[in-house]
Amino acid sequence: MTLDLAKFYKACNPSKPVQKQQYYIDFSSVRGSKIIKSLKRQIAVISPDEPTCQLFTGHIGCGKSTELLRLKSDLEQEGFHVVYFESSQDLDMADVDVTDILLSIAGQVSESLEAINIRLHPGYFTNLFTEIADFLQTPIELSTEAELSLGIGKITARTKEAPKLRRRLREYLEPRTSSILQSINEELLGKANTALKRQGKAGLVVIIDNLDRVDFRPLPSGRSQQEYLFIDRGDQLRKLNCHVVYTIPLGLTFSNDCEILKDRLGGGIPPKVLPMVPVKRRNGDEHTEGMALLRQMVMVRAFPEQTPAKQLELIPEVFDTPEILDRLCSVSGGHLRNLLGLLLGCVMQDDPPFSGETLEEVIRERRDYLLSSIDDDEWELLFQ
Repeated sequence: MTLDLAKFYKACNPSKPVQKQQYYIDFSSVRGSKIIKSLKRQIAVISPDEPTCQLFTGHIGCGKSTELLRLKSDLEQEGFHVVYFESSQDLDMADVDVTDILLSIAGQVSESLEAINIRLHPGYFTNLFTEIADFLQTPIELSTEAELSLGIGKITARTKEAPKLRRRLREYLEPRTSSILQSINEELLGKANTALKRQGKAGLVVIIDNLDRVDFRPLPSGRSQQEYLFIDRGDQLRKLNCHVVYTIPLGLTFSNDCEILKDRLGGGIPPKVLPMVPVKRRNGDEHTEGMALLRQMVMVRAFPEQTPAKQLELIPEVFDTPEILDRLCSVSGGHLRNLLGLLLGCVMQDDPPFSGETLEEVIRERRDYLLSSIDDDEWELLFQ
């Protein structure tokens, strides 16, 4: 069977979460817990009619977006209207405040509802947009019947690439945060839930991805931007009148304030952490189940229409030997984006079947790239 190289290349893109079901591999059996099932259960079974706020984290590139898209699909099958969005598309991750996140959520929810002919026009925001235009002395042309998503979209577009304008807007909105939150809850989310249930939906769920990418930069207060947003202001982010799943930076789970994070933003429930896929056991032996799933993850991208057993038979179409595939999976450390990055490196180096020499060259390039960031003091720490 001939490998479609162009399709294989596209399927190996490490920057894109899995969108097609045929490429999805369920790693829950080796990751130690069924995290997505737990998130779904909290929403659909335990508290379907009361808002929930759940936190989800893990290393960047470990597969969170793929799992959240799976959660979206599962909840939609349960009858929920799910709004999933990548916050990095709306926000500057180096400079984010609570009002930015709230407005982004409001805009995304409004746009999603408009797509199913639910159009809401919160009066508070109509007045707010007029005030913002006057304050910024920047025209934002909106009719009284304009969609909420359009208004927020215009403001976001004006301020995302203009730090000074964004700071001025933030100074104006900050004392109005409570009013903005109240309007979102009463005039948008509350009415949205009512309208959705009239359509036979179970409720509204908002999944905010990529907030784990918020920069760890110090603020004048001495707190980091991450601590300020998710710990100091966590109680406000938690107060949305719908089911919410936030991705948060993994480092916050190791913070001295992790208990405050759990209580303020998580409502007493700690963040769910998505671990790597194990490739070795503590005694150094191969983790058989983890390696088998990683092999499947690679081969399904080459031959998505084939059964797992047939895919293994087709390894010689992609690699000179099965040992080369095992080397690829093992050296990735079970980090899914690293695995795809190494695989993509092989595709860019040569045509399949890939030789051991090709893979080792890609590994060396990756190694040298990582080594360049380690200074002498850090080497001393590593060898202690």
